[in-house]
Amino acid sequence: MHTFTLLFLLALAARTVTQLWLAARQIVFVRERSRHVPPDFAAVVSDTEHGKAAEYTIAKQRLGMVDHAYDVAVLLLLTLGGGIAFIGDWATRLAGPSLLGGTLHVIGVFAVAALAGLPFSIYRTFRLEARFGFNRTTPGVFLADHLKGYALGLLLGGLVTAAVLWIMQGAGPRWWLVAWLAWIGFSLLVTWAWPVLIAPLFNRFAPLEDAALRERIDALLARCGFRAKSVFVMDGSRRSAHGNAYFTGLGREKRIVFFDTLLARLTPPQVESVLAHELAHFKLKHIPQRLAVSAVTSLAGFALLGWLARQAWFYEALGVPQPSDAAALILFLLVTPVFTWIATPLLAAWSRRHEFEADAFAARHSDARALADALVALYKDNASTLTPDPLYSAFHDSHPPPAERVARLRGLAAGAANAP
Repeated sequence: MHTFTLLFLLALAARTVTQLWLAARQIVFVRERSRHVPPDFAAVVSDTEHGKAAEYTIAKQRLGMVDHAYDVAVLLLLTLGGGIAFIGDWATRLAGPSLLGGTLHVIGVFAVAALAGLPFSIYRTFRLEARFGFNRTTPGVFLADHLKGYALGLLLGGLVTAAVLWIMQGAGPRWWLVAWLAWIGFSLLVTWAWPVLIAPLFNRFAPLEDAALRERIDALLARCGFRAKSVFVMDGSRRSAHGNAYFTGLGREKRIVFFDTLLARLTPPQVESVLAHELAHFKLKHIPQRLAVSAVTSLAGFALLGWLARQAWFYEALGVPQPSDAAALILFLLVTPVFTWIATPLLAAWSRRHEFEADAFAARHSDARALADALVALYKDNASTLTPDPLYSAFHDSHPPPAERVARLRGLAAGAANAP
């Protein structure tokens, strides 16, 4: 066995065992606390609702464990099982050893991976989410969403793949630097185009019509020195009962988007406080920080790909006997996460720090108690577990545990009330 093959298998086994162990811990921890509502939530969340959230969390974890094991099997079939090589032979027979052939090779592999995961998407939507009363997606909407998603992936994925392969073939030894610059440009273009051209393909966006709420939002934006082109309400209720709010776009195309389900559940002061939290990520430079880190890591990734693409052992050890630019790109995208997952808890901790900072910003510019109440309402309506396993949460969760987050906000509210 090749040394790198063994290293790959050991890393894959370590990731798999760790993920399954953490999921099992989460299941046991949540189940043991499913009968007792934490004191900070007892006035709002009933024993029945808390029990439902525990069952929902456990069901998602169990499905996730099966899904993860399935993904490992698919990865092994594509690499050591010869799937990448088989699809490469098909692409070469169809289009020859050309740019088109390489693009078909890449698209073909990821199309197979996407189709392999479709049964889990169907089960998650129509069984798990439906069982707990969250699914509102009809089979027609589900099919339309996936067809549009596949078409968009084929178009954008095909274009960016062809561009990267073309650069790999013609830009010389430093092709990876040119490819990285092209990737940054493409990412910024998609970020700009998403709210204008892409998101409307999947959802309907209507201007916020509640005049009183819009006046409250405009006052908040003015206090925070923030400009947004529009405030929209999205028809999230067509697909799910979950609620959310987000910012999207770049420059003058920045938009505020509320799910209709969120507006239906929260009071105007609570909506304002949620928006203040989201505004904080821009005002505190969290978004530029994340973009900068993404740019640096992607540069390192392209540089690593530039080196690996020239190493014959990289292909041989992963089940691809015939090296090619397309195979290098595929292997890099599939195999790199097997080694980089170890950084997950660091990124999660960084994200939780940003969330605490955004909460503090929201407390200064809106009502901290309203934000705490809004979070409790969203935890309740979304059946989010109030008692996650601390180790699982530290490894995976991008947001702080509910009890800790709500306690901090209520402390901020009490401090503001007692201030002279």
